[in-house]
Amino acid sequence: MELSTFSIPMIALIGILAIIVLVVSANISVRKLIGIAAYFHLSSTFMGMTVFSVATSIPEITAHLTASFKILGGTLDFKIGSAIVLGSNIGSDVIQQTLIMGLVVLLSGTLYFRRYFLWKSMGPMIGTTIMCIILGFDGIYSRLDGAILFGTFIAYIYYLYIDERKHYKKEDNLIESEEIAENIPENLRDVFVDAGVALLALGVTIIAATYVLRITELVVVETGVGGSLIGVVTLGIASAMPELITALAGVRHGEKGVSLGTLVGSNVTNPLVAIGGGALVSTYWVPGPLIQWDLPWETIGGMILWAILWFSNGKLKRGHAFYLMGMYFVYVILRALFFAVD
Repeated sequence: MELSTFSIPMIALIGILAIIVLVVSANISVRKLIGIAAYFHLSSTFMGMTVFSVATSIPEITAHLTASFKILGGTLDFKIGSAIVLGSNIGSDVIQQTLIMGLVVLLSGTLYFRRYFLWKSMGPMIGTTIMCIILGFDGIYSRLDGAILFGTFIAYIYYLYIDERKHYKKEDNLIESEEIAENIPENLRDVFVDAGVALLALGVTIIAATYVLRITELVVVETGVGGSLIGVVTLGIASAMPELITALAGVRHGEKGVSLGTLVGSNVTNPLVAIGGGALVSTYWVPGPLIQWDLPWETIGGMILWAILWFSNGKLKRGHAFYLMGMYFVYVILRALFFAVD
């Protein structure tokens, strides 16, 4: 199907349908992977920081790898493709850090972060964003930059694993909730079956991501709107849906470690794995607005959130929720007004 022959409204409709398929298929894959992780009895916070954060970042990781291979193959414009996936990635991080975190706090009443968690998890979250600013300051994410980002993720996961083995407690195991995992496997056979379903859903996600990228490229060409802005505002929201669903399920069933770990861990995984892995494949062009506005906003927002938690003894209350949600809308409005063009 040659999409360029369709009208802009029809292309937009196909794009919306492709985003819906992407989110649904990613959610199926996420739930199956979460069930597999629960089968192996990992603590909820560790699962949030590792398994959940990687699983819920499937849309971002898939979009990056799909775009990178299409850039290498010459079927996706280097600058437009780079702007779309980088904007989507960073937009997803910002919405998780502000709007989704605010929604979770609003619904749960209070979220409590231990100070140990601030240093172990939120510190690296802010640090990865600063790394992206420094590495992208020359306007390119090279393969060396990708190796640095991806290598940092491997080192961080190893650190978390060692820390988990040192501090693990049996009571930290995940509550077996159907909202968190559709069906937690009962034996190894079920594990392999669920893994197969997750892989099949991931394949559908890749196909949907291919259409979303192509359609977004056509919209950028036809309208002149910056690819990174479209990525930040639309694809970023769609990409953050798995994190939202998982975080809300965690709150609903008393597993706030899942919510915290997923939202913070995903903000570490997205730049290190998605951007790092994609840059290793094809390299990326880095649009100015990402370095001038998006990444600095994400960094400052993370620091403000860290400061609030530090001075409130690790507690986020409903008043903080409105502040976080307001930050997101200010971010989007100013982005559209002053950084619409890459």
